[in-house]
Amino acid sequence: MLKVLKSGFYTTVQDQGRLGYLNKGVPVSGFMDSFSASKLNLLLDNDPNAAVIEVTMTGPTLEFEADTYICFGGAEFSITLNNKPLQNFKVYKIQKGDILSYGRLLKGFRNYLAIKKGFNSPKVLGSRSWYFPLTSQSHFKDQAYVNYEACSSYNPKISEWHIDSFIDETILEVTRGPEFEFFNPKDLERLFTQEFSIAKDYNRMAYQIEQKINGHKISMLTSATLPGTVQLTPSGKLIILMKDGQTTGGYPRLLQLSDKAISILAQKKYGDFVSFKLS
Repeated sequence: MLKVLKSGFYTTVQDQGRLGYLNKGVPVSGFMDSFSASKLNLLLDNDPNAAVIEVTMTGPTLEFEADTYICFGGAEFSITLNNKPLQNFKVYKIQKGDILSYGRLLKGFRNYLAIKKGFNSPKVLGSRSWYFPLTSQSHFKDQAYVNYEACSSYNPKISEWHIDSFIDETILEVTRGPEFEFFNPKDLERLFTQEFSIAKDYNRMAYQIEQKINGHKISMLTSATLPGTVQLTPSGKLIILMKDGQTTGGYPRLLQLSDKAISILAQKKYGDFVSFKLS
């Protein structure tokens, strides 16, 4: 068992997501930054769908109650094991009673903690990803527990990776959305010639953009949306749906982010700048 001594701001369990239920109104959920989480599962020779802990903005303090192996990556935090500093994308052996502590956020927004064989939160509709009220919890609270299978002996094929971080990347690759051609080319040109900043309203459901473009009077039926769909409201506000986002919407779908772009955006916070690049 893993004991959560301090929970942090918004710490959850996530896997690759809950696929195949969009037509039932169930969001995909899963890793916000799938690039980082997937690298960690590879480093531990885990199943690609093994559940990890997603840490947002401020991190937890965790106590391990059985031997295991861990690694973490994504956003850069000051992280210690029994008060000794650790580094991203490196495998560490954990012994019973060890304390892992997240300190100050240095860069990015979301960090991922992977454990050998994954965390064993209950499966709901085939996924361990937390999404309240479908799952019993929305995020960890102090003194909570999550199960994992003990592992006292493991020889990793690769003990650490030196990978190029994309935390500083600001370009979001996109494709045209279904309603892209409905808009004036001059208005669309603004999307690809200026920078946009993240507004105060951003979470696992959606990121809103501070700057507006020209509004519209397009009326359309409610239509399917995906993580990474960029909607345009009548007032000209851009809303980018994320992993817990709604599965349908009545606003024009202007753009669609690539999987890598979703990971890049997931590491942004209020005031950070991004730009769109059509691929």
